[in-house]
Amino acid sequence: MFSDLVAPPGGGRVFEQSMRPGLADCAPSGRIRLDALARWLQDVAYADVEDAGLAGGAFWVLRRSRIRAERFPRFAERFDVRTFCSGLGRMWAERRTTIACAGAPAVEAVALWVHLDPAQRRPAPLSPQEIATYGGGAPAVVRRVTARLRHPAPDGAREARRWRFRATECDMADHVNNAAYWEPIEEELLENGADPDWVDAEIEFRTPCQPGEKLVLAAGERRWIVSPEHETHASVALRAGSW
Repeated sequence: MFSDLVAPPGGGRVFEQSMRPGLADCAPSGRIRLDALARWLQDVAYADVEDAGLAGGAFWVLRRSRIRAERFPRFAERFDVRTFCSGLGRMWAERRTTIACAGAPAVEAVALWVHLDPAQRRPAPLSPQEIATYGGGAPAVVRRVTARLRHPAPDGAREARRWRFRATECDMADHVNNAAYWEPIEEELLENGADPDWVDAEIEFRTPCQPGEKLVLAAGERRWIVSPEHETHASVALRAGSW
């Protein structure tokens, strides 16, 4: 079951930023790749936190992310990216994002971010200021969310491919950045030939990943990125097709 894509709030904070796919964001056909979309989502999330004056108060790591592309952004098109808090927990928060062109939504996304103490890098409760900013000042009525893992284990899955993450894909948390996990999924889409018209995919992060050799396991619509010792780093539910 995928994470819900809830409607924008009637009130409360909504942050907006203009973006467009660049040369390095796009597949040969000109459509934006999923890893580039993931970078957009994390960049606009940080821009929102920075704009709210909360950038130094926490270190956020991604637990789960769903991307539903009803039509892919293409090279040099201009988009309005709107994001808001769609749910809170004690030590995590959910963020909804819409990527639209000329007012027409193209991509809907939802992500669950875990709130870490910036010094200790351990889960920590949200501050009163964060709750007031993203809870609309009324935390008692904000939608509550959980960070519980939902994807199944890769029991019985077959090896689909080998993959190697590079040191250049590590971020300031000193592990492979969440956007890079979409690269083996993109590799699969590109190998299938024609671009899909739409994609609905959700990734769930389990254990941090360091550069090196990995395995991608597959069973139906499910994919798992695991270490050679079969420690699960992330799981993906993938649906794609043509209209």
